[in-house]
Amino acid sequence: MTTTYTWLVEYMSCYPEAEGETDVVFTVGWRCNATDGTYNATQYGTVNVPYVAGDPYTPYADLTEVQVQGWVWANGVDQDAVQSSLDTSIANQVNPPVVNPPLPWSA
Repeated sequence: MTTTYTWLVEYMSCYPEAEGETDVVFTVGWRCNATDGTYNATQYGTVNVPYVAGDPYTPYADLTEVQVQGWVWANGVDQDAVQSSLDTSIANQVNPPVVNPPLPWSA
């Protein structure tokens, strides 16, 4: 089965004013959901996104999810590693690496 991944921006924390700009994002909360149609897994985290005065600036109201996801990946979140980890979670649901069978004396 093919696994589908959905990356989401859950929230963005902002400084009301920084480096001469308003509503400057400094932290992004992200989540990645994976499904193979039967089994599901999710991973989430936060990442700091630095802004340096003079860098290109997009006003908060004009930000897109695709743009912010790019910041997530550019600032230390390894997209391939997250998706690989989710693949492992799904594989472990299909074939659990550890099981707890009933005790042999409690039939």
